[in-house]
Formats: sequence, C-alpha cells, structure tokens
Amino acid sequence: MERKELCNAKRIVVKVGTSTLTYETGKLNYRRIEALSRVLSDLANQGKEIILVSSGAIGVGADKMKLTKRPASVEEKQAAAAVGQCELMNVYARLFAEYNHLVAQILLTPDVIENQSGKEHVTNTFLALIRKGIIPIVNENDSVAVEEINFGDNDNLSSIVAILVKADLLIILSDIDGLYTANPKEYPDAMLIDKVYEVTEDMEGFCSGAGTKRGTGGMKTKIHAAQKARINGISTVVANGEHPDIIYGILEGNKIGTLFVAEKGEQCLYE
Repeated sequence: MERKELCNAKRIVVKVGTSTLTYETGKLNYRRIEALSRVLSDLANQGKEIILVSSGAIGVGADKMKLTKRPASVEEKQAAAAVGQCELMNVYARLFAEYNHLVAQILLTPDVIENQSGKEHVTNTFLALIRKGIIPIVNENDSVAVEEINFGDNDNLSSIVAILVKADLLIILSDIDGLYTANPKEYPDAMLIDKVYEVTEDMEGFCSGAGTKRGTGGMKTKIHAAQKARINGISTVVANGEHPDIIYGILEGNKIGTLFVAEKGEQCLYE
C-alpha cells in the first residue's frame, strides 16, 4: 500500500506512546488526548474501523501515586500500572463519549496470544467490538505482566494487534518524526526517509533509544514493529503525534513521517 492508497485503508490500528500522551511533568496532556479522541471519533464516523493501542498506564499511575520518578521495581511498576490504567481509561471513556463513541478496554499478555485458543478468543472479541462500532483501546496488562512474559513495548504490541485483526494500516505516533538517515539530534543534516520497502540490519544504525525519559521505546522498536507488520501485509506509518490531526494528512496520502510499505515493490530499499 503506497501513500496514494492509504485513503482506502478501512481497518486502522493507531498506537500512541507515553511521551505523546503526557507532558514532561508526567501529567496527562488533556489537550492532545482530546484532539486524538476527536480525530479517531471523526474517522469512525467516516466508516473507518479504529483500534487504539495506548501506552501510559505506568506513567499516569506514577503521577497519581505522587512518585518522584518512574518506578524501578516490578512490584512498583505493576502497582502504578493498576492505578494508571483506571485513570487512563476513565479519561478516554469521557472524551470519546463527547463524540458519541463507546470504547472498550482490552489488556493483553503474550501467554494469551501465544495460545491458539486464547488468540482466537481475543480476535473474536476485537471483531465483535468492531462490528458494533465500539473502539477497542488496547494496552499490555502491565499490572500482572513480568519481564519474562511481556511484549517488551507497545510498538511490538501494536503490530501484533494489527496482525490479529488483519488491519489495513498501522499508524505509530510518537515524539519521533520518522526514520532518519542518522540520529537527527546528533546530526543536523540527517534526512527523513519517506518510504521503506525493506527493513535491513543497517537501518538499526540510524536509530537510538527512547526519545524522552517517559517513553520506553525508540525508533528501533518502531522499525521492528513495522517489519513485523509489513511481512504480514500491513503497511505502517511512523510519524510525530504532537498534533493528532496529522492522521488526516497520512490518510490523504501526504508525505508525512516514514511509510513502511507492506510488500516490496521497488528496486530501492528506501528513499
């Protein structure tokens, strides 16, 4: 699916990271979440089928618990996630309701997805919600997941969800504009790559870790997620989520972020 074809995408998974949802203070960025809720509701009104993969539970929980920094121990992370997920879903439910849309919470762990029966039940739940016009909001079940049995990051989770529901498009929104030819923070002349037709090992050299102290991923996790999606026939756009209205531009085929094309159809690897 090239950019000009993105307007035809009907089933769309949108992933937002903690850095997109919160301020540097760790508190929720209500203005941005409201804008995101409005855009996704509007797309649903157009007949698009929207699934939102949202990070933020641990960060929001840490703030609600008045912790001075992100929890370090597994127990504290799980406690913060339990508190934060309630707050996050409460905010989403209220904001989407303003635009007459219902949302549903789906919390996942790898052991469910790796089990065939569990995978079928989860997929059926997604499809039932989509048929009823309800917007699923997905996160890892951080309150029970531990390092040995977690997805690692929500970029990876978003690609798994996209594959489960056979999405037409995955959009990953973060504080990163897309894939550059080098780290733009270190190399001002680095250029944003428009399209990628094949993910190669040397591309990881373009990447760095989390863009902010609030995020857990970085560009590397995003290209891994994009690769997983593209080999399963799903194009992925990685773009900056500072202004959620950017989703409209992506679906209009504008040159925004980096498009990881689902099927290799060109001679070059990227341009």
